[in-house]
Amino acid sequence: MTAAPSARPRLGLAVRAWALLAVPTVAIVLSLLVGAVIIFVFSVIVAREAFDPALPLKAYGALFNGSLGSFDGLVETAVQAAPLLLAGLGVAVGFRAGLFNIGAQGQFLLGALGAVWIGASLADASPVVVIPLALLVSVLVGAAWAGIAGYLKATSGAHEVVTTIMLNYVALALLSWLVAGPLRLTNSPQPVTAGVGNAALPILIGRDGHIGILIALAAVPLVWFLLHRTTIGFEIRSVGANADAARYAGMRPRFVILLTMALAGGLAGLAGGTTLLGLSQQMPAGYSTTVGFDAITVALLGRSNPWGVLPASILFGAMRAGAGSMQIQAGVPADLVYIIQAIILLFLIVDVLLRKLPGLRGARTGLVTSAAVVHVAGGESG
Repeated sequence: MTAAPSARPRLGLAVRAWALLAVPTVAIVLSLLVGAVIIFVFSVIVAREAFDPALPLKAYGALFNGSLGSFDGLVETAVQAAPLLLAGLGVAVGFRAGLFNIGAQGQFLLGALGAVWIGASLADASPVVVIPLALLVSVLVGAAWAGIAGYLKATSGAHEVVTTIMLNYVALALLSWLVAGPLRLTNSPQPVTAGVGNAALPILIGRDGHIGILIALAAVPLVWFLLHRTTIGFEIRSVGANADAARYAGMRPRFVILLTMALAGGLAGLAGGTTLLGLSQQMPAGYSTTVGFDAITVALLGRSNPWGVLPASILFGAMRAGAGSMQIQAGVPADLVYIIQAIILLFLIVDVLLRKLPGLRGARTGLVTSAAVVHVAGGESG
C-alpha cells in the first residue's frame, strides 16, 4: 500500500530536514556530553573540589543565562555571532565549489586592517562616505588575499589547503609589520593604529550592538540567492560536484575557482571590517582572534547551507557570550567553550571519515543515505 500523493511531499520534506539536522544535532549533543566529562575531571583532579554531579548542569545553565537569558546577553550573542556568520558564509561558499578555504583567518585580519586604515586616514570625513568606503576596502582586501590562493589553484593546481594556511602566516607577519611601521599611531607606547573616528559603525541596540549585525544577517539571503538563483551560483555548485563534467558542459572551472575564492575572502574580510569598525575601532600589532578558524566549524555545522550557517553561528556566538558567566557563576574556565567547539568539529570530521570506510557503509546505511540527501538538498534547493 503506497502513501497518498499529498503525504509524499511532507515525507520528503521530513527526510530532508532530518538529513540536514541529524549529524549536526548528534555532534552538538555528544560534544556537550564530552564537555560534562571534562568538567568533572577539571573540578575533581585539577581544582581538587568535591565531586558535584550537578556541576555540568550548573555550568551549562550559567552559559545559557549569560548568552540568551538576558537582554545584554542576547545583544552580546549577536555581536559575537556576526563575524562568525560572515566568515562562515565565505567558507561555505568555498565548500560548495569543492574548495577547502583554511585562509579565512588571514582574510579576516587583512580585511580588518584595510577597514581600519581607511577609517584612520579619513577619520574626520562624513560617516555616510567613510563607513561604506572602509567596508568596501575590507571586502576588496579579503578578496584579493584569497584570490592569490584561487589563482594558484586555477593555474597550477596548487592545493588551496596548503596555500591558504601559508597565507595565514604571511598575513600575520604583514599585519605586525604594517601596524608597527607605516600605520603606527604616532607617540604610542605600543604598536597600534590610530582610531577610525567617524568610520565607527553606529550602535543600534544595547552597549555594542552595531550595524554590522544587520549586515551579516543581510548576507545570508544574498549568498543563498547567489548560489541557487543565479547562473554563476549554478556554475559554482556544478564545479564543486564535478569539475570535469562542468568543463565538458561549457563552464569555466578555473574562472569559477578564482571567483569563488575571491567571494569567500571578501566575506571573511567584511567580517574583519565590521568587527574592528564596530568594536575596538583600532588595531594593535598583536591582534588575535579565532574567528577565521571557528568559521570552518560553523560552515561544516551548517552543512554549507547559508540558512544552516546562521543558527550555527548563533550557537557559537552564544557560547562566546556566555563563557564569562559560566566561569564566574560555576567556576568552570571560559576556555571550555573552545574545547566544546573543537569537539564539535572533531565529530563532524569523524562522520565524514566514516563514510569513506567501505566496511562501515553497510552498518551506516541510514547515515550515508542522509548524507546523500543532504548533498542533493544542498545542491538543488539550498
